[in-house]
Amino acid sequence: MLPTAEIIAGYLQLKNALTADKTQDAAAAGNTILSALGKVDKATFSADQIKTYADIESDLKEHAEHIGKNGGNIAHQREHFEMMSKDIYDLVKVFGSGQLLYKDFCPMYNNNKGAFWISETKEISNPYLGKSMPTCGTVKEEIKQ
Repeated sequence: MLPTAEIIAGYLQLKNALTADKTQDAAAAGNTILSALGKVDKATFSADQIKTYADIESDLKEHAEHIGKNGGNIAHQREHFEMMSKDIYDLVKVFGSGQLLYKDFCPMYNNNKGAFWISETKEISNPYLGKSMPTCGTVKEEIKQ
């Protein structure tokens, strides 16, 4: 199993909770990510990977803490999910995921500024707009690792 697999699994759990507008499940997933960050075995990382991971880890920790502490405030959770998605993308690009993932984009989120997320399914399930617009978005990239 990849050293970052638990982080990615927690992120996908979070994405699915936000897609279903389940703020308490999203909070639990944030706490799962926090726990996973503490378990990563860096012994197999190269020097470059250690530096990259250190940069990503502190950001992920901050976003996971906010998401975990804000059950009931889905708008705040989604703001942190947006920033977290950038870190997860970088994490997957450097360390791999062991599975086929998709980089999806919603053009309407955040007053039409748009935002992307990582998904394990090709079908669009939008975590930013949830049940109000579940299929808003497009696949921008297949991440095969």
